[in-house]
Amino acid sequence: MKNLWSEKGARAAVESHAGQGVSADIALRVYSARLLGGDPKLVLHGGGNASVKTPAKCVTGEAVPALFVKGSGHDMGRIEAAGFAAVRLEPLLKLAKLDKLDDRDMNNARACHLLDSHSPDPSVEFLLHAFLPHKYCDHTHSDAVLAVTNQADGGKLAHEVYKGRAGVVPYMKPGFGLAKKALEVYEGNPGVEALVLIKHGIFTFADSAKEAYGRMIDMVSLAEKRLTQGRKKVF
Repeated sequence: MKNLWSEKGARAAVESHAGQGVSADIALRVYSARLLGGDPKLVLHGGGNASVKTPAKCVTGEAVPALFVKGSGHDMGRIEAAGFAAVRLEPLLKLAKLDKLDDRDMNNARACHLLDSHSPDPSVEFLLHAFLPHKYCDHTHSDAVLAVTNQADGGKLAHEVYKGRAGVVPYMKPGFGLAKKALEVYEGNPGVEALVLIKHGIFTFADSAKEAYGRMIDMVSLAEKRLTQGRKKVF
C-alpha cells in the first residue's frame, strides 16, 4: 500500500472547509476518509467507515463532546462534511458499562442522541468508534486483511502477521456485542495500533488523522507482505 497523505492536500482541505464554517478536525476527517475511500482494495467490500471525536454545538450554543461518524450509505471516496453524523458522545460511553443491549435499544440510542435529526443515520458500528478512546478511528474491509483472516486459522495468521501490534477480535456481527468485545481486546493491550476483526476488516486509530491513516496503510501492507509469501502476485 502506498501512503497518499499530503501535507499540502491536508492544509488545502482545512482551508477550504474553514470557509464553510467547518472545523479543522472535521476537515482532516473528510480528507483522510477520502484517501481511504478512493482505494477499492480497502473499501470494495462494504465501504468502511470513519470517525472523529470533537466538540459540536447544540441548539443552545453549548459545545458538547461529540462523535462524528460516517453516515450509512455515504461513499467514503467522495464524502463531504455533511456525510458525518454528530452524536452526543457522553451517553454512548455510558452504554459501554452495560452487559447487554439489544438491537432495538441500540438503534434507539443512535437516533435519540443525534445532535441534528436531519443527519444521515450513523454507521451501525458507531458504538465501536465511540468506545475506543482515540480521536480518529478508521475502519476498512481491506482485501489483504480479509484474505488473511477469512481462513480457518485466520486468528492464528493475524497474530503471526502483526506480532502484537494489532489486537485480534473474534467474529461477531456488527453491533453492541462487537463493540464491547473490541473494547475488551483493546483494553487487554492498549498499546496496539489496530484491531483486526476476524472475517470483517480492520480498525486503526490515533489522536491525529495522519497517524490513524498511516497506521491503516502500514497494517494493510503487512497483510499484503504475508500474502506474497510463495506467490509472485497477490491481487
